[in-house]
Amino acid sequence: MRSQPAITTLFLLLAASVRSQSQSPAGSSLPATSFEKWISLKQPGPVALSPDGVYSAYTVSSTDWKENSYDAEIWVARKGMSPYQLTRTGKNSSNSPRWSPDSKWIAFLADRGDKTQIYIISINGGEAFPLTKEEEGINGFSWRPDGQQIAFTKNDPEDKAVKSTKERYGAYGIEGAEYRQSHLWTVPFNYDSLQMMGLLPCYTHTDSVQRLTSPDCLSLPKPRRLTEGDFTITNFEWSPDGRQIAYTRQPDPLINSSMHADIAVLDLAAKKSRTIIANPAGDQFSAWSPGGDRILYSSSVNDSVSNFFTNNRLFVFDLATGRSTELAASFDENKYPFDWNSKGIFFSASQKTRNGIFQLDPSTDKVSPLPLPLDIVGAASFTPDGSTLAFGGRNYADLTEIYLTSGTAAPERLTHFTDQLQGWTLPSNEVIQWKSKDGTLIEGVLSKPKDYDPGKKYPLLVVIHGGPTGVDRPDPIATYVYPVLQWCEKGALVLRVNYRGSAGYGAAFRALNVRNLGVGDMWDVVSGVESLQKRGMIDTSRMGCMGWSQGGYISAFLTTHTRIFRAISVGAGISDWSTYYVSTDITPFTRQYLKSTPWDDPAIYEKTSPMAAINNARTPTLIQHGELDRRVPISDAYELYRGLQDKMIPSRLIVYKGFGHGITKPKERLAAIWHNWIWFNKYIWGEETTIPVEH
Repeated sequence: MRSQPAITTLFLLLAASVRSQSQSPAGSSLPATSFEKWISLKQPGPVALSPDGVYSAYTVSSTDWKENSYDAEIWVARKGMSPYQLTRTGKNSSNSPRWSPDSKWIAFLADRGDKTQIYIISINGGEAFPLTKEEEGINGFSWRPDGQQIAFTKNDPEDKAVKSTKERYGAYGIEGAEYRQSHLWTVPFNYDSLQMMGLLPCYTHTDSVQRLTSPDCLSLPKPRRLTEGDFTITNFEWSPDGRQIAYTRQPDPLINSSMHADIAVLDLAAKKSRTIIANPAGDQFSAWSPGGDRILYSSSVNDSVSNFFTNNRLFVFDLATGRSTELAASFDENKYPFDWNSKGIFFSASQKTRNGIFQLDPSTDKVSPLPLPLDIVGAASFTPDGSTLAFGGRNYADLTEIYLTSGTAAPERLTHFTDQLQGWTLPSNEVIQWKSKDGTLIEGVLSKPKDYDPGKKYPLLVVIHGGPTGVDRPDPIATYVYPVLQWCEKGALVLRVNYRGSAGYGAAFRALNVRNLGVGDMWDVVSGVESLQKRGMIDTSRMGCMGWSQGGYISAFLTTHTRIFRAISVGAGISDWSTYYVSTDITPFTRQYLKSTPWDDPAIYEKTSPMAAINNARTPTLIQHGELDRRVPISDAYELYRGLQDKMIPSRLIVYKGFGHGITKPKERLAAIWHNWIWFNKYIWGEETTIPVEH
């Protein structure tokens, strides 16, 4: 079970989807493509390839408007057959499908009314049955290579002393001390013998399909605890011989603790762990070598203050010699390993507006891109011998599909999610370049109406991604709460800017906004607008700008430092780095980018804060924020709103109740889309629109 450290994935935006249309007259204040159909688009999640290379399991997300949720169910595809749905969890989702080593079973996580548990289902279908019933729920799991056990992590139960304190003194919390550690456990799995002992539900077999005959005979195998101590386990994986488990441990589960993570190996026979990697900065386990004699890991080594914008570093640790060797040091991007097999180490990495898969030979340190003519979405999945690969990919004319390839064969598409776009009027997307104020080459994605006329000048809407290490790609359907498709249908150009700090352009580019946040970002956005103006493409009297998270911060900076836009929308954005510093859950982010605290260098905090220039603000500004946001606390939204109100600038603050940094439910996402549509309709098109109250 592997995951990327949370602290390196700051400000990630949600990726919900998009869909279809009922045409309305050009220039109408209503969208031509309904937002509901856009939000309801189904999309695939990460794929898991069966060890025999025959089946690809993946999740399919869909929108449940009645329950106001996104549901995920497991589907299975194979060459020459239509994909079929394997799970039907109902109100809750099924996630993280993992194949048994014999390719007969899929284990997955689901909450079917009793916290998240591990469930098992046959590839032939039938009923899924639970393998665990843990009061605290399951965090992650991994099959033992022989299929006889599953290791999992779960949170420790609430301490009795803490429970007694709550009962006597009520609810209160101590900052930095509210957590429960997560540890390793195992549970046995041998279907035939367990069923004979009455430890699994009773089934009959009809036409090769297992059917649950009596849930009353259900008795679950007893898990065994493997680790103890005052630490939390995150990533972990069995050794190829099943005798050891390597894992990442950190002082606690709080987000900033990944900067202090170490790597240990548990010997199951001896029931002892030994620490093998303990650098001053964060270390993260990635994979075992096929022979089980080495371990692949990433580490910041001694650099715990710049892991947001420097390249991550990969190492191989030799268990026999105790020595580490760095790999791919000259590869100028972040590397995300997902497999080590006999063919080599495989990782994904961004390359400008595309994401690729790379093969690393650990003996020669040679890195080679796999010749896949697609943008790779998420991690890929290999068979154990590395001969067959399944992955999610897109060619930017289609939606993400699941593909399968063996050897040098061209990838074969197994799914047909793009069929949902039949009849759509999609914008055309192109990647463009321009030079910023300081000469830096910047890229962006320009979306144009399908019937674009080069002889006309169009309204322009600028959408700014989060991160800052996010990246915009020429997707056929852009996502989240900004209706790019509908604005293009309405007759506008949309520019998405990969400003300095974006991923895919190397470490030096990502570091260009260090001690230059907002300022350099503003140069990149404004110069992009000016490049379109020079090409005679835009009506500069009708321009708007928006973004979420770091994109919201840049939008707020533009609100108080420029007057070129008719309207701006600030989504979950920082308005004052000083107040942000003391209230966010990732305080190190600010210290790393600004290289100081507010007390030691107040000048840099003032230079980069939108509020420092509030007296210059003139642009009507919509502010959108989640009520319970810990990443960018809502106090920053109120600060900007109060400043704009005091300066008599048209402004509106919309608070999404019960939400954190992202709008994670479809109804509120629909509302947020409408709020942006209405705001820009008013100031860009001069149209008064109201949010519909009837379907």
